[in-house]
Amino acid sequence: MSDQSIPEARTPETPDAPKTPGKALKGETALNGGLPKSAGGKEGMSRRRLLGTAGATGLVLGAAGGAVGYAARPAEATPLASLGADQVMFHGKHQPGILQGLQARGHVIAFDLAAGAGRKEAAALLRRWSETARRLMAGEAAKEDDTDVARDAGPSSLTITFGFGYSFFARTGLEKQRPVSLDPLPDFSSDQLDKARSNGDLWVQIGANDALVAFHALRAIQKDAGQAAKVRWQMNGFNRSPGATAHPMTARNLMGQMDGTRNPKPSEADFDQRIFVPESGSKDPAWMANGSYAVVRRIRMLLDDWEQLSVKEQEDVIGRRKSDGAPLSGGTETTEMDLEKTDKAGNLIVPINAHARITRPDQNGGAAMLRRPFSFHDGIDADGVPDAGLLFICWQADPLRGFVTVQRKLDRGDALSKYIRHEASGLFAVPGGAAKGEYVGQRLLEG
Repeated sequence: MSDQSIPEARTPETPDAPKTPGKALKGETALNGGLPKSAGGKEGMSRRRLLGTAGATGLVLGAAGGAVGYAARPAEATPLASLGADQVMFHGKHQPGILQGLQARGHVIAFDLAAGAGRKEAAALLRRWSETARRLMAGEAAKEDDTDVARDAGPSSLTITFGFGYSFFARTGLEKQRPVSLDPLPDFSSDQLDKARSNGDLWVQIGANDALVAFHALRAIQKDAGQAAKVRWQMNGFNRSPGATAHPMTARNLMGQMDGTRNPKPSEADFDQRIFVPESGSKDPAWMANGSYAVVRRIRMLLDDWEQLSVKEQEDVIGRRKSDGAPLSGGTETTEMDLEKTDKAGNLIVPINAHARITRPDQNGGAAMLRRPFSFHDGIDADGVPDAGLLFICWQADPLRGFVTVQRKLDRGDALSKYIRHEASGLFAVPGGAAKGEYVGQRLLEG
């Protein structure tokens, strides 16, 4: 994934300092995967950010009073003026939650429209959801019945993303507007899918760099659904917190492997055509312009089996060094993998069934997808096995050319398949971002 910048140290404002609406915190920078302020940040201070900044300053002052003040604050607390103040814009060409860097906490949730609910109710729901997303991403309270869970926090890079499942279009009488690209994913031999935790009429992805901010958004979205839609399934995930490492680096998954080294980058010339639906010349309906397709898979990692392997065996399964993510053929993490390199005995250095070899775009007709996952751990089974793994979320302009192409290749013989199990799946059409004054999906629901 895109590297996340480490924020510079900043000093919170004092409680009695002037608070001018629209005035940015001094020295404020964006964390959002290293994106510039114009892509992921916004100057200004909300009510929630103002309260949080004053609170942070109060804790520092209280610490000077001795042990009581020290005990009142978390050890080594980071001032709101750094991580908590970072804000992602709701309105834009693309929906938030796609181009931003990995977030420390995430929730994905699917809804089914309630019996009797149709296009009218769906439009009202997306209007409510969009307004709530806009307010919460700006660090403001929900419009009605806010729970106050995030009262003391800033926006914390909160993103909320909305998508439509295959079944949504029949429920709303919009079958003629359903994209061909949304046709159900094919069956794969390695699938052991739980249908109750797969698909859905509507899908919401929530991410933030603070767990309470993320939960606050999840609760607000669920409450906004009201009688129009009911939860079908919901999953929770996490990543390493920004700034937890000495320098920005590719994230690791629960197998200890660097995950996302070869992710396509916005700087690449063909990035947009791989990840986003174009505004014209596409087989997709016009309402999907600047949108993308999200494939969501709950992939259980069989960690007890994986951890019995030696480091060398693990590296052969992946095709990369565990320590630094470099290909087994040599170099650094970003060095091009030499697929033909052999050892003295004539054996391929990168095994023929290594995961990194099989998933390479040049081994799959150029197929590429932007991976933006979360890890998950949902406890320990009765037999002592961790229910843990990857909430795999990938983005592409065409899932047939992206995810399906690569997964079919993996299905034919991938060394990693022995240590993972696909337990849930979903495919969702995620329209482009909402312009100011619009709600997400408005061009579909009111077109």
